[in-house]
Amino acid sequence: MDKNAKIYVAGHRGLVGSAIVRNLQTAGYTNLLLRTHAELDLTNQVATAAFFDAEKPDYVFLAAAKVGGIVANNTYPAEFIRDNLLIQSNIIHAAYVNQVKRLLFLGSSCIYPKLAPQPMREEHLLTGPLEPTNRPYALAKIAGVEMCWSYNRQYGTKYLAAMPTNLYGPGDNYHPENSHVIPALIRKFHEAKISGASTVTVWGTGTPKREFLYNADMADACVYLMKLPDEKYESLLGSDESKTGKFQPPLINIGVGYDVTINELAHTVSRVTQYTGEIVFDTSKPDGTPRKLMDVTRLSDMGWKATTELEAGLAVAYLDFVGQLKA
Repeated sequence: MDKNAKIYVAGHRGLVGSAIVRNLQTAGYTNLLLRTHAELDLTNQVATAAFFDAEKPDYVFLAAAKVGGIVANNTYPAEFIRDNLLIQSNIIHAAYVNQVKRLLFLGSSCIYPKLAPQPMREEHLLTGPLEPTNRPYALAKIAGVEMCWSYNRQYGTKYLAAMPTNLYGPGDNYHPENSHVIPALIRKFHEAKISGASTVTVWGTGTPKREFLYNADMADACVYLMKLPDEKYESLLGSDESKTGKFQPPLINIGVGYDVTINELAHTVSRVTQYTGEIVFDTSKPDGTPRKLMDVTRLSDMGWKATTELEAGLAVAYLDFVGQLKA
C-alpha cells in the first residue's frame, strides 16, 4: 500500500478498527477515511454507495460489525444476523463498483463448527453444525466469506477474509452483560478488589481452553496481509471449486497458536488486577465448547506471528478499563 493511498477503515472506533488506525498512523499512512455511525450508517445501502462513490477508497478494512457476548447474541439474534448481513453486503458491493484494489473482511472463529477438530483449520468451514448461541452472527460472517469468494470468482476482485480468535485489548467493551470473557473478568475482579469481596465466582469448571489475541497484534496481522506482494496475497484468495474440485475459500486464521484454560485465565486476571481473594468456580453453570484453538499455520508460513504475551496484554487492557472508569 502506498503511503498516500486512500484507506477506508470501516468500524474505526471498535476494538479492532481502532487498533488498525493506530497501526496505520504509526506506519505513516495519512490518507485514512474514517466515519462514525452517526456520519455514515453502513446498514443503509444508499448512504454506503454514495460514500464510496464520493471517496473512491483504494483499500478497505471491513472491521465494522454488530458484536457481543453470549447474552447479547441470545437476546438480539435478529439484529446480529440482519445488521451484519447489511453492513458487509453494502460495503463489499460498493467496493466492487468503485474498483477497490484490496478488501480485508474481518470475521470470527465462531464460523467454524462447534465440534470442529482442534486446532481449527480454514478447510473446516461448513463441515458441521455451529454453536447455537451465536449461530446468527456466525452465519452472517460465513455469508461474508462466501460473498468475498463469489466476487473474486465472478469479477476478479481481491477480497480476503481474516478470521481472528478471541480478541482483547484497549478499547474493549466492558459492559456487565454484553461483554466477552476477558473484559467481563477484568470488570468482575476489579469490582471485587474495590469492594473488598473475599471471593470472585467464575462460571463453569474452569477447564475449557481458549485462545486470546491482543488487538494490536490483530491489527498488525491485518496490515501485514494488506501489504503482501501480489503473488503472496493472491495465493490466499481461494480457488474456483467448480474448476479445481478443491474447497479453498479466501480465508485465513489469525491467532497466537496456543490456548489457556479459563482457570489459568482467571488467575492471570486476578494477578493483573491485584485481587487477593479466592476464585470460586460455579460448576452448575455451562462450560461451553471444550476447546477453540485456531490453526495459524497458513499465516505463519506467510511470515507473521503474534508477539504480545497474554499477561502483558491483559495489563494494558486493565489500565484501559481503569481509564474508562475515570473518564
